[in-house]
Amino acid sequence: MTTETKTGISRRGLLGAFAATMVVAAPTYSNAFGFLRGAGDIRRIRMYSGRTGESLDTIYWLDGDYIPEVFKEINHFMRDWRSGDVVTMDARTVDIMAASHRLMDVSEPYMLLSGYRSPATNAMLRAQSSGVARNSLHMKGQAADLRLESRSVGQMARAAATCNAGGVGRYSRSNFVHMDCGPVRSWGG
Repeated sequence: MTTETKTGISRRGLLGAFAATMVVAAPTYSNAFGFLRGAGDIRRIRMYSGRTGESLDTIYWLDGDYIPEVFKEINHFMRDWRSGDVVTMDARTVDIMAASHRLMDVSEPYMLLSGYRSPATNAMLRAQSSGVARNSLHMKGQAADLRLESRSVGQMARAAATCNAGGVGRYSRSNFVHMDCGPVRSWGG
């Protein structure tokens, strides 16, 4: 008789129940790790895209390792939606996003406005706005522009800045926060 037969709960079911109740995101570097130490060894990211209509709610780190198949899904989700180009997103950026989400204690998924940007897309956006960097980390898969309806730009930026793990840009007029895994810095208002 297996444990599942005795208890009615399989290991997979138990893991699923645990994952559903524990939202944990412990970045792999900088001070952000300390905020989530002892919270478990699971990292989860939740996002949706108004541009593509896609949603993502997944555990991408389990038992000390990234899950390669899941990271492929994240890479596809965070693609340049204009060109369809996909790159390998820097896991540190996803960790910062997940840790910030955890610090804000929200269940709402992020709205992803921009993840990876091809050089052509970045040049087009740069021609339209002075707020787009020539050498944007978006083109390296190291940045994301995010929004939450339930949190202000200030709240989101403070959570990301608390991680002390990369760049945080506040875009209050456009209602989004930029998070990246580059040097620690902040800008905007």
